Amino acid sequence: MKWLADECFDNDIIRGLVRRFPGFDLVRAQDISEIAGRNDETLLAWAAKHERVVLTHDLATIVPALRKGSAAFAGIVLVRDSLPIGQVIEEVLLLDQCSMESDWTAVVIHLPLR
Repeated sequence: MKWLADECFDNDIIRGLVRRFPGFDLVRAQDISEIAGRNDETLLAWAAKHERVVLTHDLATIVPALRKGSAAFAGIVLVRDSLPIGQVIEEVLLLDQCSMESDWTAVVIHLPLR
């Protein structure tokens, strides 16, 4: 799987994911000049073009952006800010290791999984 963390995504979670699984394929939106500081529609279009699943805490704006944008998008994982960091890391790694790219076509998943 390939992942994209939006600009508001918790960097402690990102570091934990990479520490736990060094081969974790994740880029941060703020590190990509094409989408850094841009709106959610631009981020979603870029993620779809590059077949990356979006990790976000930004439930308030990403869902309306989905409704406004094109029908084609890669998967999105919506993570509540209140979830413990360790739980988020475990659940994202579970999603990463137990799914295939074809599972993520236009899918929105809310954490926690259980």
